[in-house]
Amino acid sequence: MKVIKFGGSSLATGPQLAKVLDIIAADPTRRVVVVSAPGKRFKGDIKVTDLLGQLAQAVIAGADVTASVDAIIARYADITADFGMPDTIVGHLRQHLLQMTRQSYLNLDYLTATFMAQGEFMNARLVAAVMRHRGVNARFVDPKALGMVVSGRPRAANIAPDSYARIAEFNLAPDETIIVPGFFAYDRAGHIATFARGGSDITGSILARGLGAELYENFTDVSSVYAADPRIVAHPRAIKTLTYREMRELAYAGFTVFNDEAIIPMSQANIPVNVKNTNEPAARGTIIAPTKNVNHHHHITGVAAKHNFVALYLHRYLINAQVGFTLRLLRIFEQYGVSYEHMPSGIDDLTVIIDKAQLGAGIKEALTDDITRKLHPDHLEWLDDIAILMVVGEGLYAKPTIIAQIMGCLADIGIAPSILNQGASRISLMLGVPADRAADAVRAIYALSETHPHP
Repeated sequence: MKVIKFGGSSLATGPQLAKVLDIIAADPTRRVVVVSAPGKRFKGDIKVTDLLGQLAQAVIAGADVTASVDAIIARYADITADFGMPDTIVGHLRQHLLQMTRQSYLNLDYLTATFMAQGEFMNARLVAAVMRHRGVNARFVDPKALGMVVSGRPRAANIAPDSYARIAEFNLAPDETIIVPGFFAYDRAGHIATFARGGSDITGSILARGLGAELYENFTDVSSVYAADPRIVAHPRAIKTLTYREMRELAYAGFTVFNDEAIIPMSQANIPVNVKNTNEPAARGTIIAPTKNVNHHHHITGVAAKHNFVALYLHRYLINAQVGFTLRLLRIFEQYGVSYEHMPSGIDDLTVIIDKAQLGAGIKEALTDDITRKLHPDHLEWLDDIAILMVVGEGLYAKPTIIAQIMGCLADIGIAPSILNQGASRISLMLGVPADRAADAVRAIYALSETHPHP
């Protein structure tokens, strides 16, 4: 049995949904289908999830929701029209959405999470209805019916470990296909909570592990995972196979083709993932698998850049001799709900790399005041507009000179990384570079990777 997930671009229109239905029908082992909300149909279009975010804001403000509801339901009506469906399904979706606007919620975070989840919920309902209309034995299944329970914040949920045992007990009839909405589940109190954006990937990976799937197929709008962003490097190398660890590092750094959190259940269960293209379903795609099953052909598997970071540089003599110094620093961050991405250090200094999105109004200044008052640094400085480059490859450790060559190729184009960090796993190298030079750095390192094809 295979679990198969389709992204928003694969489900944005009626013709795209027709391709999805053909893909499902082509393989009878594709029994569990996870769907995203309809995505963009064309450049400048708005995803249904973003329309739902606007609706949530209108509800919070007490504004008239008619126009927002109409815009959302019109997306589903356009899809059903291509299949000659009766108007009843769209009418039911409208009534469902209007009912959401009249409910009370625990707080604004839960309200927002509930609305953001409705794109997947309604799309799964629609897809199941279209399949039944075409004579397929398809059933909509809510995450609650599968036993999925989450904890954490309403918009940053984590699957509860005991969910997997309940999922394994789910009764999947021999002749049916189930359609499951991605992106959300329910906490123990019954409230809707969502995973991170791209969370339909996470739903698919959770179900693949829980149901013991032989393969998790993730259909999107690209035919492979590429060694670099095609928007930066023209015609980059397609990666045929890569390890769970490599994919997680690359996904974290900006490879949006697969969510980095979705790798975790797959690696825990040793289930391979096949990233494929809805528009080219016969293409092989990219296989993500355990390290022992991957043959590497390049020292550098891929290079990616992630923007919108700042770094806090803190210098104080004899930090290495002060027991608990880093703990006290992190407790200050905890007070403000701020987590860090990387923390390279020396005997007298620390650099803390932080996602800018966490530094709302006044937080940066408050952190500076608290750290200065409680830790008494000799020097404290914020480094703004940093991009993180991740150079990833299981073969990095096999060539001791590769880091020197990376630094050399960056020096050749006038880039001096302000931060360099490599862990003991030696499968990734993190570089902090000026944000406006990140694309140049990616191109230079990618060119280097192509000159060292054999680990």
